[in-house]
Amino acid sequence: MVYFILFITALISATLFPLGSEALLVYDIKQGYNIYFLLLFATLGNSLGSVINYFLGLKGEEYLLKKSLLKEEYIIKSKNYFDKYGAFSILFSWLPIVGDPITFVAGILKYDFKKFLILVIVAKFSRYLFLVLII
Repeated sequence: MVYFILFITALISATLFPLGSEALLVYDIKQGYNIYFLLLFATLGNSLGSVINYFLGLKGEEYLLKKSLLKEEYIIKSKNYFDKYGAFSILFSWLPIVGDPITFVAGILKYDFKKFLILVIVAKFSRYLFLVLII
C-alpha cells in the first residue's frame, strides 16, 4: 500500500496540481521500505503525471485555438524552437513550478512523444535518485 500511495502522490505532483512527492519518498525511505521499489513507483507515477500533462496540452491546443487564446503562427514558431531546444527543457521537467508547464507545452507543440517519454523518465528518475543518494 505504501508504494501505491507514493505512486499516486508522485502522479498528482507531476500534474498541474501543487503537491510534492519528495517528502513522502524521504519518509518512506526513513521507514525502511525497499529503496528500489520506492524509486520505481515514484518515477513511474511522476512520469505518468507528465504524460497526462502532455496529452492535456495535445488536446488543449484545439481549444486554445478555437477560443483565440493562441494563434496558429505562434504555435508554428514555438514548435520550431521547441523541436530544436525542447530536449533540454524537458530535462528540467523535474523542477518545481516550471517543470509541469514544460510538459504541458510539449503536448501543445506536439513534441515527439517517444523522445518526450524517454526524457521525462530520465529527468524524474534522476531527481528521485539524487534524493535517495543524499539521504
